Amino acid sequence: MKLLIRNLDRSTTQSELMVLFQEYGVVQSCNLVIDRETGESKGFGFVEMPKIGDAKAAIKNLNYKTIGSTKIRVKKTEDKTIEVNK
Repeated sequence: MKLLIRNLDRSTTQSELMVLFQEYGVVQSCNLVIDRETGESKGFGFVEMPKIGDAKAAIKNLNYKTIGSTKIRVKKTEDKTIEVNK
């Protein structure tokens, strides 16, 4: 399950984010979104966890948890489908 993590403290690193989610299970991938111009975090990222139960536990325990100086928000990513009109 792919998770969206928002409202991250700008000083949070990708490795810190990975360690945070590994407390709840295996992390398949972890990507902190970085601004290309400044090289700094944009304050959000994505974590992918292969086991749905682990991902749900991470959402339950980490959503609105204070990390650094902010309360992060964690939710399942929405699948974006594009409708094509014929």
